[in-house]
Amino acid sequence: MSATPLQALPIDELRQRSSTKWRKYPADVIPMFVAETDYGLAPAITRVLARAVELGDTGYTPPDPGIRDAFVGFAQRRLGWSVDPSHVFWTGDVMMGVVEILRLVISPGDRVVVTTPVYPPFFDTVEEAGGIVERVPLVRTETGFHLDLDGIEAALAGGARAILLCNPHNPTGTVHTRETLAALADIAERAGATVISDEIHGPLAYDPRAFTPFLAASDAAARVGYAVTSASKTFNLAGLKCAVMIAGATPQAHALQTLPWEVEWRTGLFGALANVAAYSPESDEWHDSLMAALTANRALLADLLADHLPEARYRIPDAGFLAWVDVSDYGWGDNPATKIRREARVALHHGPLFGDEGVGHVRINFACHPDLLREAVTRVGALAGGVTASN
Repeated sequence: MSATPLQALPIDELRQRSSTKWRKYPADVIPMFVAETDYGLAPAITRVLARAVELGDTGYTPPDPGIRDAFVGFAQRRLGWSVDPSHVFWTGDVMMGVVEILRLVISPGDRVVVTTPVYPPFFDTVEEAGGIVERVPLVRTETGFHLDLDGIEAALAGGARAILLCNPHNPTGTVHTRETLAALADIAERAGATVISDEIHGPLAYDPRAFTPFLAASDAAARVGYAVTSASKTFNLAGLKCAVMIAGATPQAHALQTLPWEVEWRTGLFGALANVAAYSPESDEWHDSLMAALTANRALLADLLADHLPEARYRIPDAGFLAWVDVSDYGWGDNPATKIRREARVALHHGPLFGDEGVGHVRINFACHPDLLREAVTRVGALAGGVTASN
């Protein structure tokens, strides 16, 4: 039996939120840029947070907040991934975890491969850890986006020491195949390099059987890898700081144990409580309903673009609620999101921030009410037709 699609909250309620999505731009702008969703929280999360507020439970995060056991259960149940509990650690958010792991595996000045176009903080994270970004763009074919394994191998042969992987990939929504990930692991192992996989979009794969956690791709992947993830994207918890770091094998687990205590202390108590509730079986039904809503919206967006922006190029994503759309044929400049926001009053993410491959592109967040998605694309379509959209 298929799940009932989750309903987005009414726009008047959403505009009462104080998060970036709803406070960055004026009220006449439809915000579809940052990766926040427009749905209410899973009931289990609401209950645990409401009870914490009622109790005044706002102190320090305890040494064992239950994150380890909750994540291990979720990974097995929802991702088909058996995780050794002794390999699981936690921190404030995914990028914090990435920085700390990079500091373990590279020296200042070492090069780190990133596969552009990619989540903009990847560039800052590498630099924060003392590394130098080496860009190896994805290859685009008729079947979608793919890792350039030859390019990555060449970069490692030239001295790069680590690969920062996005799996599934943001912004393209690509779910890398098990075979591709295993090949990447072999390349890294031959070069003596480390793979750090950001898997925050993993629970948002439309076919869960197609998503392979990097560390589960092969024995070599476990030997060379780390993963960092969180419930924050799926369950809209970005403001509640909590992420999970997973070691691929015992040596990496020992390395994570050497991190300063402060790395774990950065985890917020509300973040820990919310992540444990999100990872519990009680939230599975809500998760299924979310995926039903997103499944409908990703198809709706394709139809809307075909009707209102027929020159746009969009590949329906394999995972996530973010659409990578090439609108370069409309002549709106290298960064079309600026013109779209000013004239159509729709805020989309700026393509060039994801790398040079993002010129002429925008990223659209479609985790919203279908009517809001229709209104946004209609406004942009009016701009494409030479008409400035009115409010």
